[in-house]
Amino acid sequence: MWTFTSDVEEYAAVAEPFLLGDPVRNTVPLTILANLRAGMPAKDLLFGWWTVDGEVRGAVFHTPPHPVGLFGVPVEAVEAFVRARPGGLAALVGPLDVTAEVTRLLGPPTRTVSERLYRLGTLTVPDVPGRGRLAVPADFPLLVSWYQAFGEEVVMGEGDVVERVARRLAGRELFVWESGEAPVSLAALSPAAGGVCRIGPVYTPPSRRRRGYGAAVTAFASQTGLAERCEQVVLFTDLDNPTSNAIYQAIGYEPVADYAHLTYH
Repeated sequence: MWTFTSDVEEYAAVAEPFLLGDPVRNTVPLTILANLRAGMPAKDLLFGWWTVDGEVRGAVFHTPPHPVGLFGVPVEAVEAFVRARPGGLAALVGPLDVTAEVTRLLGPPTRTVSERLYRLGTLTVPDVPGRGRLAVPADFPLLVSWYQAFGEEVVMGEGDVVERVARRLAGRELFVWESGEAPVSLAALSPAAGGVCRIGPVYTPPSRRRRGYGAAVTAFASQTGLAERCEQVVLFTDLDNPTSNAIYQAIGYEPVADYAHLTYH
């Protein structure tokens, strides 16, 4: 049976213990919960949990304009969710077995983006000229422009980019790699949730690519996370980008599971 609410704390009380059972695969919903509790602005929230014999066996979330998150949903709960989902399903993301069931029920999506979740094993720091550092307020205009460029490149809305960058900068979540005293690449690191931090986004402007800066700033942010903030670090990659997948594996990231973003509009 599915139960829905718009109340963050009601959802957390019921679903968070279930999500913490696998904090790596549930990194996104756990981070969303942490951010909402920390005051992240959001409208039209919707949360849900799936119970069998009184026990929580699945959980979903929707924080518009982002897709519905089906990270913690068993396949057997998908059909009931699709039927019960208030407002329909314009876009969603989840493990491949879950998204395959959605496709069976709703038909082929208009757009599919395939992703892979990686977890850091043994970090190998690449030898790249420059240095990593925490982003500072003086970086704000540049970071906003890079966030906007990243959103346009991956064709996924980042919502209010100015608000998001300001919040993440204040939360000490943004890192840059400097070369020649100038920032050349960006990596963000989410707050720990269930002992897990998540890298993303990572962005290097086109004119600075193929020099190792993305790998370097990712390794620096990962190293900082493990040293100061969390027990494990994870990240998602676009499977259609073989370069980024190879780069992350080269610095120690190991595949965990594959996911798909489905768009139905």
